[in-house]
Amino acid sequence: MTSKNLDIAFFGSSLVSAFWNGAATYYRGLIRALHARGHRITFYEPDAYERQQHRDMADPPWATVRVYPADDESGVRAALQAAADADIIVKASGVGVYDDLLEAAVLDLRNGHNRVVYWDVDAPATLAAIRTDPAHPLAGLIPDYDAVLTYGGGPPVVSAFSELGARRCEPIYNALDTTTHFPVARDPRFTADLGFLGNRMPDREARVHQFFFQPAAALRGRRFVLGGSGWAQHAPDLPNVHYLGHVYTDQHNAFNCSSLAILNINRQSMADVGFSPATRIFEAAGAGACLISDAWPGLDAFLTPGSECLVARNGEEVIALLENLRPDEAAQIGCAAMRRVRAQHTYTLRAAQIETLLLEILED
Repeated sequence: MTSKNLDIAFFGSSLVSAFWNGAATYYRGLIRALHARGHRITFYEPDAYERQQHRDMADPPWATVRVYPADDESGVRAALQAAADADIIVKASGVGVYDDLLEAAVLDLRNGHNRVVYWDVDAPATLAAIRTDPAHPLAGLIPDYDAVLTYGGGPPVVSAFSELGARRCEPIYNALDTTTHFPVARDPRFTADLGFLGNRMPDREARVHQFFFQPAAALRGRRFVLGGSGWAQHAPDLPNVHYLGHVYTDQHNAFNCSSLAILNINRQSMADVGFSPATRIFEAAGAGACLISDAWPGLDAFLTPGSECLVARNGEEVIALLENLRPDEAAQIGCAAMRRVRAQHTYTLRAAQIETLLLEILED
């Protein structure tokens, strides 16, 4: 396999704003690490959903950001034309505007010298949509992509995309960006016995009530903090729960370092499929936090339950864990998790995996 510095055009939701954009940290870690390996990335994102008004970072030195108008098709067409000369053209799922157009149009940019990749950041939702609608426009396009990459899902997702005709499917899991997530001093704003950071989502809301609000209601003498958008009008009025609203990414380290434990709650679809570690798992572990996660298949491929994280199957088990968790034990678990993810689950390692795959499909 020959080495080559690649020009990569990436169509995604947003690189510069994490506002209602759970993939932002994933994109940033991967693209920063690919840039460090000598590759050049241009990220095309729509001016949509007030993300540009809620930026949490300036245009970075490790990627070129192109924001295109989202109010008519001409902005999308212009972005596609600008991307035509790239070696690798990536269409990520969930851009949010003109997804159907983009998924078909990027394939029209193939010229014999480049390759086109579909990158699914929510494979369970995509596959569920295709199962529900056999005429789903993406279903017939999957065989035309040179590769399908997924944010997670493991063997079940690889098998499902292979059945749809994917030439190659490979999970690229979330990871730790050691340049942005690390231990910091406690912050009184975020001090609690249990913290959870996640936007309100339809297929996670019931699980948040079970794993977070039920323990908060039972443990009135403990303090709980909840960060994320969408909860203001849809959460119980519990005096021991502090609602933060949107927490900008530059505050995530302080959030993760200020509670006795940090909670991970996968969306129901992600939990069912398994092998889908959320970004918050690696953010929390990278900060040395003690993680309590809901149970899902494949968790032990990333952290060892009992020594590198704690696992709960329901709200009652979260309550029991909190009642028995000592600060010294929490610190020990957090340190073990930090060692594990720094050694085995960094975006530097993921970027090497991606580079190998992209160079292989270019040579096919």
